[in-house]
Amino acid sequence: MTTDPALLAQKIQAIDESTSAGGNAGDKDTPGPNYNVAPTTTISSVVKRHTEPDDESTRRVRSMRWGLVPPWVKTAEDGSPDNKGPLLINARADKVTTSPAFRNSAKNKRCLIPMDGWYEWKPNPAAGTKKVAKTPFYMYGADGELLFMAGLWSTWRPAGAPKDSTPLLSCTIITTDAAGPLADIHDRMPLTISERDWDRWLDPDAPIDEGLLRGHGDLDRIAIREVSRLVNSVRNNGPELIEPAEPESALF
Repeated sequence: MTTDPALLAQKIQAIDESTSAGGNAGDKDTPGPNYNVAPTTTISSVVKRHTEPDDESTRRVRSMRWGLVPPWVKTAEDGSPDNKGPLLINARADKVTTSPAFRNSAKNKRCLIPMDGWYEWKPNPAAGTKKVAKTPFYMYGADGELLFMAGLWSTWRPAGAPKDSTPLLSCTIITTDAAGPLADIHDRMPLTISERDWDRWLDPDAPIDEGLLRGHGDLDRIAIREVSRLVNSVRNNGPELIEPAEPESALF
């Protein structure tokens, strides 16, 4: 993700709350250009919320931790979430309405996760060996525009914290069965939401549209290219990670 949250808000006609009290204010990991986003990183998300109970809900850009922290997670001694289970960075589309970790968020805390693209690795078994090399691929919007993935979000506060204290905002990305050429690389992919369906997905006053959970909104916009294995390390972070992989030199 390389788009500044303020520019993102302007682009999608949203209120920028990425640095306000509603967006993990003071977070040292405020979203900036990031070519190798890792779990627990702070990322941009899009929600629809009310300012007053009876007004019309509006889009907002907020900063959230990638890895959902449900409200019931216990508090560690240092005041942080005591989440000893797996990081909830993804949620299966077919389980979001029934899983205890996701079903409350699915009711009225749905979000969009904007991104330039994402990486996936395709196993390539080496001939005559048991080793399996994995080739990284980058999936992105062929038209140069952002992709918006379905997500869920949640608020968490330490035990005993006042109800009006600033919460930790966190999110997860919904995944579904891969389709089209993407299925040749991996069996799962993020669930894309087309622009025409953004508000229907985000509406905090309407139940979840399960038809969107079964779709592939922007599948026809996604292009694929092989990229460098530099992306295998989160220590590498720059535009070179999404450049087409250079062909291996022939040996003579």
